[in-house]
Amino acid sequence: MDTLTSLRVFVAVADLRSFSAASARLEMSAAMTSKHVQALERRVGARLLNRNSRNVGLTEAGVTYLASVRIMLDGLDDVEARIGDATVVPRGDLKISLPVWMANARFVAALAEYQRTYPEVVLDLDLEGRMVNMVEEGFDLALRGARMLDEGLIARKLTDIAFHLVASPELLERVGRPEKLQDLVGMPLLAYGPVTGSGLVPFEQNGETVEVRFVPVMRSANETMLLEAARAGMGFAISPDLMIDQDLKQGSLERVLPEQVQLTGPLYAVYPNRSYLPAKVRTFLDHMVAKGVFA
Repeated sequence: MDTLTSLRVFVAVADLRSFSAASARLEMSAAMTSKHVQALERRVGARLLNRNSRNVGLTEAGVTYLASVRIMLDGLDDVEARIGDATVVPRGDLKISLPVWMANARFVAALAEYQRTYPEVVLDLDLEGRMVNMVEEGFDLALRGARMLDEGLIARKLTDIAFHLVASPELLERVGRPEKLQDLVGMPLLAYGPVTGSGLVPFEQNGETVEVRFVPVMRSANETMLLEAARAGMGFAISPDLMIDQDLKQGSLERVLPEQVQLTGPLYAVYPNRSYLPAKVRTFLDHMVAKGVFA
């Protein structure tokens, strides 16, 4: 049995967590797909996948093996492309974990242009707002708003994202328009649960950090939900530039104390630790940076 084919079959099953889905993608019978994985397991002398009637998952040995196999297959694909075409053509699934707030018109427009430029790349986007296990779940890239890395991953800082304190005109008419940071104490906050769930928000003012105690009226780890609640006048929200451009232009939201409040956070591209980046990852990041999506 061809080992290289077996490796590709194993990666497909691990990514899709399904023998039947992998069989369909590879245009191979389910029985042959299973035989390829079994051949690999006999070769390495360890079970790589746990199978049951509902799903397929990686064993501890499978996680380690998958990480090495990906590096090898990506490198082989790039070398073959260089020899055959003299140019590496990005192709295949590009699986990316993204913050929820990346679901905005500017980012989607850049995605559409990227797909037109590289039609052989299939974008597989996860915007669940969770910390994924990149190796075990088969992610090629993650965009994260904080440098919290799993072991064996590397990060490239893309930019600092500006966040703004915003509120609806209706709310500001009801509670009053703050003129200084202290006026925000006790105001209703739509809190991003993992960061400001307690209601305590650190602001930068004149080079110093000033903490303001709001009163949370809703907590969520979904920035889209928080933004909708801000539009409805439920409370103040802290949102990134990319989410509120249109609201500010249309007047459905206003920036609060824009001259006094500065909030920034880093955005990192995170990927498995490799000596190079596959063409599909490299071209995606270069395209998004060139289009100013992360500016």
